[in-house]
Order: sequence, then structure tokens, then C-alpha cells
Amino acid sequence: MKIILIDARESGSTTGRYVDKLIEHLNKIDTKHRITILCKPNRKAFFNKISPEFDKAVVDIKDFSIEEQTTLKKIIETINPDLVHFGIVQQPIRYKGNAVTTMHDLTTLRFNNPDKNYFVFKFKQIIYRYVNIIVARKSKYVITPSQFVKKDIVNFSKVKSSKVIVTYEAADFIEEEPKEIKNLKNKKFIMYIGRPTPHKNLKRLIEAHQLLLNENPELYLSLSGKIDNNYLRIKK
Repeated sequence: MKIILIDARESGSTTGRYVDKLIEHLNKIDTKHRITILCKPNRKAFFNKISPEFDKAVVDIKDFSIEEQTTLKKIIETINPDLVHFGIVQQPIRYKGNAVTTMHDLTTLRFNNPDKNYFVFKFKQIIYRYVNIIVARKSKYVITPSQFVKKDIVNFSKVKSSKVIVTYEAADFIEEEPKEIKNLKNKKFIMYIGRPTPHKNLKRLIEAHQLLLNENPELYLSLSGKIDNNYLRIKK
């Protein structure tokens, strides 16, 4: 029986939703493989619920840490899987076993984050650039969510195009009844949902909305997301 290890350390985060749904639906498929989920302590109960048939290996190791490169590598080698699916780029770059990596995008390499310390972020960006190149080259295959990201990764890391597989992402069927937002009731509006980081280009969206108001004075722009320093700057 082949052992497949799925790195789900990002479970519960925005990026982690990808691996959460992957595992949930793999659990519904009959397989001759033995699947082990690598997860953090606070997510074990969640995976026991959505994938009771899979083994769980609990680790509490931070991304971009020395432990990720040393301790995590030893843990994976102890499990001795036939294949590891890393749902993120952050992984032991010296791990030599068979691996498939999902690379969601190269956004962190392209843009700064004003909400972070500039010099610390730049230092991490340099390391992350190196990690992305190594991971793309050492993985047996790379999975991306779009043709654009595939092209970006191929140009950036110089790997063969045939090595990068585009797997389009899906959306859950929404079963809940819609709930009204009182401030927007009976109003015409454009809604943005997401992070307010610079690459989202919200400043341009706001400028475009101001132009639209010339002919559509009753049109509102609603920005929805976690309030952090980036959002406070936009609000100002």
C-alpha cells in the first residue's frame, strides 16, 4: 500500500482552505493508498471529522523557521511516504523524496506589504525567492490554479512547462439563506471582498468608483474584509 502524505499545516487559513477542501473530497473517494495528514494540534479534531479514514501526524512548526527545515524534514522522513503533497511553498527544501507542490502564486515576491516591517519583509522576500526556485525545480510536479500563474512560475523558475499542471479551483455550493446587510438594503453597490494589500489595487478601484459617481451618483462601493493597518490606510 502506497503512503501519501498531505501537508495541511496551513489548514484554517485563507490559503489553507485549498488543502481543507482537497482532503474533504479525497475522503469521499475509494483509494488503495494510505493517506496521512500533517496538521497542527488545533486542526486535528477538524480533520478527524472530515476525513476519519486518514491517519493524522500532528506537528507544531512555524512557517519560515529553522525547525521547518530540520525537524519537519526528519518527521517526514520518519513517516517515509511514497509521495508528499505540499499545499504551500514553505517546506524543507532539502527533502529529497517524491513531492508535488501547489504554488498558488508569486504575489509575495512581486509586492511589498506596508503592514509589515520593511527591512524584515525584504529579508524574508529574498529567502522566499530562493525557496520558490528550489521547490519548483525539486518537485516532481507543480500544481497551479491558473494559466497565468503557470506561465509566471515557468518564466521565474525556468522549469519545463510540462511540469506545471493547471488545476482550476472550485467554489462550494452555498446552502445558507442570504442575509441582508442593512447599510446596503435597497442600494446599488459594488462589493469587494478580500485582503487590502497593495497588489489588490484597491486604490485604483476607489478611483474608478469616483469616476462612476459622475453618471451613477447613487452607486455605493463596499469593501469587506479584516480591518488591519492596510485597511485603515484605505479608509483614510
